[in-house]
Amino acid sequence: MATTTTIRLPEELKARIASAAERAGKTTHSFILEAITEKAELEEQRAGFDAEADARFAKIVESGKTIPWGDMRHY
Repeated sequence: MATTTTIRLPEELKARIASAAERAGKTTHSFILEAITEKAELEEQRAGFDAEADARFAKIVESGKTIPWGDMRHY
C-alpha cells in the first residue's frame, strides 16, 4: 500500500527534476520514485558488498591463508 511522504525541494532542483522527467518521457512523480528506488537499491548492494568483504576478511584473519602480492601480481 502506498503512503504519502512530503519532501521540500529547492526550486532549482524541482525545475531540474521536471526537465529531466520530461526528457525521459515520464511524470515528475514516476521520475522521483525511480530515482529513490535506484538509490535505495544501490545502498543495499553496497551494504551487501561491505558485509561480504567483512566476512571474507574475517576468514582470512581466522585462517591466516594469504598470497604474497608479488605472486598475485604475476598471476
